[in-house]
Amino acid sequence: QVQLVESGGGLVQAGGSLRVSCAASGRTLSMYSMGWFRQAPGKEREFVAAISRNGGSTSYADSVNGRFTISRDNAKNTVYLQIDSLKPEDTAVYYCAAKLSIVTATRLGDYNYWGQGTQVTVSS
Repeated sequence: QVQLVESGGGLVQAGGSLRVSCAASGRTLSMYSMGWFRQAPGKEREFVAAISRNGGSTSYADSVNGRFTISRDNAKNTVYLQIDSLKPEDTAVYYCAAKLSIVTATRLGDYNYWGQGTQVTVSS
């Protein structure tokens, strides 16, 4: 079983950038494809980005494509989400998730393990 801990959230002005991280422990991260999701107040949790086990394949939600970049460092057991050109509508709790698989996945139900989330707030 893998444990996930997100960090790096905070308060940022619109147009700014932020990098959130997800550190894994318990099992080596290289066994898992990883995803980032977010949940804004009063809304359902939604897919943001995903990366395959070896980092060779990525997938993004249309709403963030071109502004968000997912990456991973398996040697450090960490996955990152670089968020650029932040907008107020990006305000949400950001969660990382792990799936014991080679390929990427975009559905919440595909993932086996979840972190506790990190808050990102974008001021206008």
